[in-house]
Amino acid sequence: MNATTRLHELGQSLWLDNITRDLLESGTLQRYRDELSVTGLTSNPTIFDEAIRNSAAYDAALQRKTKDGKAGEQLFFELALEDLTRAAALFRPIHEATDGIDGWVSLEVSPLLADDAAGTVEAARRLHGEAHCPNLFIKIPGTRAGVQAIEESIFAGVPVNVTLLFSREHYGAAADAYWRGIERRIAAGLDPKVTSVASIFVSRWDKAVADKVPAALRNRLGIAVSGQIYRAYRERLASAGWRKLAEAGASPQRLLWASTGTKDPQLPQSYYIEALAAPDTINTMPEKTLHAFAAGGAVNGAMPEDGGDSEAALAEFTKAGIDTGALAGQLQTEGAQSFTNSWNDLMAVIASKSEQLHASDGIRGK
Repeated sequence: MNATTRLHELGQSLWLDNITRDLLESGTLQRYRDELSVTGLTSNPTIFDEAIRNSAAYDAALQRKTKDGKAGEQLFFELALEDLTRAAALFRPIHEATDGIDGWVSLEVSPLLADDAAGTVEAARRLHGEAHCPNLFIKIPGTRAGVQAIEESIFAGVPVNVTLLFSREHYGAAADAYWRGIERRIAAGLDPKVTSVASIFVSRWDKAVADKVPAALRNRLGIAVSGQIYRAYRERLASAGWRKLAEAGASPQRLLWASTGTKDPQLPQSYYIEALAAPDTINTMPEKTLHAFAAGGAVNGAMPEDGGDSEAALAEFTKAGIDTGALAGQLQTEGAQSFTNSWNDLMAVIASKSEQLHASDGIRGK
């Protein structure tokens, strides 16, 4: 039994943080599902930028859609939905067997909407409607505007993957927005079962403070913050408020560990995977991390539900001069900007490739 199977049996879902047409057409994604216990996947603008930029697998579709007059965001979302609905079909049996808890794929709204609540809600509804796919999450960032959009999207029946969460406070705001959306559905006589996950970004904490803390504290902040959030998650699931929603038929908003690839080359690839093993959660990981964990990772038991020594560890960072509240806001802002940069790069590479393919097609036609 490999490490991925043991982690799955612990009760944690393993999702791939990647999607490419090559993964689908080569059968690799299906092999990950069958052999490495991968039960879902996530995507973001950076992933699609790299996939389209570094592969010829999209060229035929780009050429065809450009001839049809498609360009920019419309062209991209058509390409992305083609990939993601194929991936969703691979995971559909898992989705059905788990009554909709697992087997999801995710598509992000345009990062340019990060501060536009109304625009985000409209985009989420449109993309979800166009997909015709029951196991597709729409990713919405947990920014101030995003929190408003999460509540409205859940109320509208759109499954949401809340992204770019860094702190306990970020998680709490996202979870509250999810609850409000569900409560409004119950009050309106609508089905309360609208699924959501809350994605906590982990390794970026450690990268941010690597040169600002003593050696003894390096690579400990992400796990400490995650322990604090995991305690809040468990307390929420044990609360009377949640029991009331569950009795009405709602599904829990599961916690998802994101950004779990290591940034420090001195760390083993499986560092965050091993530290964040926890039932009723998800870990989405890059391919390199998935392979490293499957080959040599260990499952040493589950995270403590009370957060373990996370508060003590966070106190050490405070003594070292780290203001985690301010840093969480900074990381969220930087994350949103990073996705915006990737989005702009993605639009540029789509335009450039489309132009090149159109030109080469014209030359062949002479």
